[in-house]
Amino acid sequence: MANTPYTDIFDLFLMQVQDYRLMDLYNNGDGEANLNTYLTGFMILAIPEFYPCTQDLEDRDDSLLTFNYEMSVDNKKILSKLMVKEWLAKELKDILQMRWNITDHDFKHYSEAQNTKSKQDVLSELREECSQLLIDYEYKNNDWQSWIVGQFL
Repeated sequence: MANTPYTDIFDLFLMQVQDYRLMDLYNNGDGEANLNTYLTGFMILAIPEFYPCTQDLEDRDDSLLTFNYEMSVDNKKILSKLMVKEWLAKELKDILQMRWNITDHDFKHYSEAQNTKSKQDVLSELREECSQLLIDYEYKNNDWQSWIVGQFL
């Protein structure tokens, strides 16, 4: 049985986001180690949201950056999507991005408001998408044979 490296999930995450700062983090200094450390934080935040999961997401080795089993494709997909949600929530809270240096006062306020509104809309849509993924996942992994005989636990 092969272990699943965190980078399998990180690669899926990176395919879903466009952030030049992540590329800078990779290109500067220790490269992959810096990026992995940064992305591990988003994964740790996403894990509790992936409930119930058919695999034990706590069965992992953070020093080796691996899960101690082969993770299913569905679980990788859902975990990476939940990471995107955590990343976008952080982006929305990023106060520094709100401090644009635009001289036209009205344009500055309109742009900041539009930027924030757009991010809030995307985050809301992403939350709904993640919720639907988890619902579909639960239906797919439900023990329907037990339900037929009246065992609902």
